[in-house]
Amino acid sequence: MTAQKELRSRLSCKNFRWFMSEVAWDLPRHYPPIEPPAAAWGEIRNVGSGMCMEIKHFVSGSPIRLESCVKSRGEVSWSHGQVLTFGWREDIRVGEPNHTRKVCFDAVSHNSPVTLYDCHGMKGNQLWRYRKDKSLYHPVSNSCIDSSTSERRVFMNTCDPTSLSQQWLFERTNATVLEHFNRGTE
Repeated sequence: MTAQKELRSRLSCKNFRWFMSEVAWDLPRHYPPIEPPAAAWGEIRNVGSGMCMEIKHFVSGSPIRLESCVKSRGEVSWSHGQVLTFGWREDIRVGEPNHTRKVCFDAVSHNSPVTLYDCHGMKGNQLWRYRKDKSLYHPVSNSCIDSSTSERRVFMNTCDPTSLSQQWLFERTNATVLEHFNRGTE
């Protein structure tokens, strides 16, 4: 250890506290030591149809579908593909808040389907807003998530606050976190 300490002294090395405060100062913002609370989680039910968003296969490229709600069928497992979390990264992931998978809702453009894609944490195509009109807004495409009950499809479309097929209800919400996310965006 003596040789290591002498080398550190001779090179005028800074300590780890200096590194954390000067170089990696934003690390806790990107990798918080304690998972911040989610904005919304559980099933996402469409107001117009009463159906829920569902993921059949938890792999990148899988489409989000509209299916009858599991809880309405009497199933209450948290491991199925209707449990989703709108978390602190402002993305929507499969799973409940403390156990999300690393796949996120992703949309490429206006009229594109909503699919799963590996979470990248860079916002962009995976950044969502849950607005007061119950729409799930996608800033990159300036579109909202819409649905077709007959085709069981979930896709991006021009936002229409009067369209029930574009209104979504999360099973649980945290009003404080949602307000923080939406501050200055509406």
